[in-house]
Order: sequence, then C-alpha cells, then structure tokens
Amino acid sequence: MAVSMTGFGRGIINEQGREISVEIKTLNHRFLDINLRIPRNISFVEENVRSLIQSNLSRGRVEVFVDYVNTSEDGYQVDINDSLLKSYLASFERLEQEYNIRNDMAMSHILGIDDIIVVNQAPEDEELIGDMAKQATMKALELLKTMRKDEGHRLQQDISMRADMILDMTMEIEKRAPLVVEEYKEKLGQRLSEILKATPDLDEARFNTEVAYFADRSNITEELVRLDSHINQLKETLVLDTPIGRKLDFLVQEMNRETNTIGSKANDLVITNYVVEMKSELEKIREQIQNIE
Repeated sequence: MAVSMTGFGRGIINEQGREISVEIKTLNHRFLDINLRIPRNISFVEENVRSLIQSNLSRGRVEVFVDYVNTSEDGYQVDINDSLLKSYLASFERLEQEYNIRNDMAMSHILGIDDIIVVNQAPEDEELIGDMAKQATMKALELLKTMRKDEGHRLQQDISMRADMILDMTMEIEKRAPLVVEEYKEKLGQRLSEILKATPDLDEARFNTEVAYFADRSNITEELVRLDSHINQLKETLVLDTPIGRKLDFLVQEMNRETNTIGSKANDLVITNYVVEMKSELEKIREQIQNIE
C-alpha cells in the first residue's frame, strides 16, 4: 500500500532518573537521507539509532533530534580544585602574617570563589542509555509509520480516483477514434466531389490512398492499449506492501508519454480536449507520487 514520506513521531523513555526523548521528522526525498542531532555525552547511541531507522524506512529525508537529561543521584561528580584552593589559602595566610590582616575566611567565602568547586557529569552507563535510546527510537518510529500510513492511504485513494478518471477518458477516446477516420473520409469526399466537377479527369484513386494514409497516421490503437495497461499496473501497484514510489513514478512517465503521442496523432479536437484533461490529472498524480515511499 502507499506510504507517505511525510510524518512525525516522538518517543520518550524514563528510567533510573534518566530521560531520553527521540523526535523523528521525515520529508520526501529520492533516497534515504538521515540527519541526527545527538548530545555529545551520549554520542555512542548514534549507530544504534541510525541502524533502527535504516531498517524501518527506505526513502525520505529524516531529521532526528535526541535529547537526554540525567537527574539521578549519581549523575554528577563534585570535586575540589585542590591546587587552586591551596594557593588561595597560602595567600590568605601570607596576608595575615605580612600585613597583619585578620584571616576571617569562612566556608561560605571559599565556596564563592570561582573554580574551587568543580562539577562534572559522571560517566554514563552506555548499556543502559543505549537500551533507552533504542526504546525511544522505536516508539518514535511506530508513531511516525502510523502517520505515514494514514497519509499514504489518503494519497492512494486520491491517485486511484484520478487513475479511474483517466481510464474513463481513455474509453471515450477509444469510442471516438473510429469516428475520426469516418469524418475525415466524409470531408475529403465532399472536397473531392467539388474538385471532380471542375476537373473530371482527376484520379479518384488518390482519394482512397489519402484516406488510408490518414487512417494509418492517426491510428492510436497501440497507444490506447499501452495506456490502459499502464493504468491497470498503477492501480495494482498502489496496493502492494513494498515501497512503490519509484515504480509509480516510472508508470506515470510512461502514461504521460502515451498520452502525448495520442494527442499528436489523433488530429481531432474532441480527443485533444480529452488529452488535455488527462495530462492535467497525470500531473496531479505525479505530484502526489513524489511524496510516496
């Protein structure tokens, strides 16, 4: 069935005071183009996230945003910059001894000195974070694929409806085609009759030759057969469970080719009008197909 390349999904996993959220946004693209934004401290999850996306999506531009928050008790390490603190304390002692300034430094004063207390993030549990990232990615992918399937279903219905319209117009052209030759034969006969009145010795055999030539030149039977076949293939392709975007694109190109040939060979206003309408519907189908995986 048709699956749209446009969609959005978000997955959030909370575990042991840690939270990972994964947002996936997809747009149409000829190939699978994945762009990930992952915090540096958990960059080790990138390969797993990318692998999951590659195994679930086949086409589209994929924007992935990963966010991570660690509020656990062991999430940070607090250290003292010993060398800096010793340097400050030595300076305070010197001030007291050499300049007779009372050393009344308290703990609150020391804590207010920049860079004395150093807060670092604790090393992350790669196994735990990696598993959380996988779960969040799969949640996001499930929502994304549901949205893409729903949109794809709407695209499928629209394309199928337009394909039926083109098929109906094709059938009308099939009915009209034989009449074109008859009308040409009648008009040519009237012209020939007028000419024969003025020039009785004109070779009437040329009349039959001209009609035969016109009939052969304007014959669109093969084009109509191929167009009918392409329409049926398109409708059959729409319900397949595999990615169908590229095949649909090829079929529409072929349908457009046959339609153009019919328009150039038919030499009839009624058929030309049908061709114009068919090309309009084909263009709408082509635009829809650009968003199908």
